[in-house]
Amino acid sequence: MSRPAASAPAPPSAPSSPPAPAGGRRAPLVLRNRAFGAVWLGQVLTQAAVRMFQVGVSWWLVAHAVRDGAGVASGLFMAACTLPAVVLAPVVARALARFAHRSVLRNSAALAGGVALALAAWAYGDGPPLPTVYGAALALAACQAFFDPCLTTSVPELVDDADIETATGFELSTQSLAGLGGALLGALTVDRAGVPGLAAGCAVAYLGAALLVAGARFRAAGPVPGTGDAGDGGDAGQAGDAGSGLPAAAGPRPLRSLLGELPAVRRILVCFTAANLFTAAVFVVIPLYTRAVLDGGGATVALLEASLGAGALVGAFTGSRLPGRPTVAGAYCLGLMALALALPGLFAHRAVFAACLAVSGWCAGAVSVRFVALFQRSVPAADKPGFFAAMQAVLGSALPVASLVFGSAGDFLSPRTLCLVQGLGLLPAACALALSAGTAARGTPAGHPDTERIGDPR
Repeated sequence: MSRPAASAPAPPSAPSSPPAPAGGRRAPLVLRNRAFGAVWLGQVLTQAAVRMFQVGVSWWLVAHAVRDGAGVASGLFMAACTLPAVVLAPVVARALARFAHRSVLRNSAALAGGVALALAAWAYGDGPPLPTVYGAALALAACQAFFDPCLTTSVPELVDDADIETATGFELSTQSLAGLGGALLGALTVDRAGVPGLAAGCAVAYLGAALLVAGARFRAAGPVPGTGDAGDGGDAGQAGDAGSGLPAAAGPRPLRSLLGELPAVRRILVCFTAANLFTAAVFVVIPLYTRAVLDGGGATVALLEASLGAGALVGAFTGSRLPGRPTVAGAYCLGLMALALALPGLFAHRAVFAACLAVSGWCAGAVSVRFVALFQRSVPAADKPGFFAAMQAVLGSALPVASLVFGSAGDFLSPRTLCLVQGLGLLPAACALALSAGTAARGTPAGHPDTERIGDPR
């Protein structure tokens, strides 16, 4: 696949940032691009709500609702929170390719707000039955499965090409901010207001996000294929390749065909899917470790989740500064994360666990920025809706498995042992990613996007 000429003009309707004042520094992207800032803040609210719900309910199950089999109950809940992203991937891909992105973002946030309000009303008074909580978790995760890849796909519709990596850093930082919000509010809210208060707070966040997205202006585009809708946010990705550095294809292709042309991207996805089998288990391990090893309460869960979220937040904003090729930097980060996840298995102390979670969060945030920005530029625009939905499904396919396996094991093994298993299991993925760097450099033809982007030391 050839790259378009560097002098190709940008679409006239592309959002542009005002020039920096003479002798001064440019304002942050979320301030100088109001549309992106509104949509980014909407994602902060939705992901904060879903993390608040996950952290709060996980702690409610372990500390209040289930006496025997808390590990299985917590693992089953986390599996319910991650399964929709995998199962709904084909539906999400078709929706992102067919419907205006602003409509998808607004409607998914509004629907999630309605689900949270219904749960708050149902749970008021007596504690809600477990099937109701699990059903609400499935519904909220389904809404988020549309929201997150839709925003990732919409980045080139909201910012200029030069701002894509910065926008990606802001977008991925929402996971970190959500971790902080979920940590500080989830477990503490459950201890004080129960599931009804938790669900009500989530509803406010979701509905606020829907209002923010509804007021944002996306890049104007022609009619979206299959709908005839030319105005509500547009599907700019159908018109051309605004951010990938590749010519737009005639239409979206199957993921197998696309990854066949991008072998380095395929290897990266396989490595991170394997890594997620062990990194995702941290959300099950934290409440189990807090209760069984640290003998703590909701405040301890809040501290640990905040440490993880703060580390990821710093990583999201510093990841673009990591030297070396993305695959090499990613391999080093996975190795460091393996060490950080294993140490609490050897040293059982709250400060040690909090510090290790902060390091793990930084590694995850830094790696995400490098690779999502890489994919934004490597994948043709017509393929982006399907690719990012499929990427979420591929990477997320490990999350239900990890939740169920580590949750079930938590009823028989010490949480300290689970920490050691996490660290040891992550090492092969780090080695595979390091080896893929050399393979990509030797096996990819000159001029191919894998060589120009993945091999780019920037």
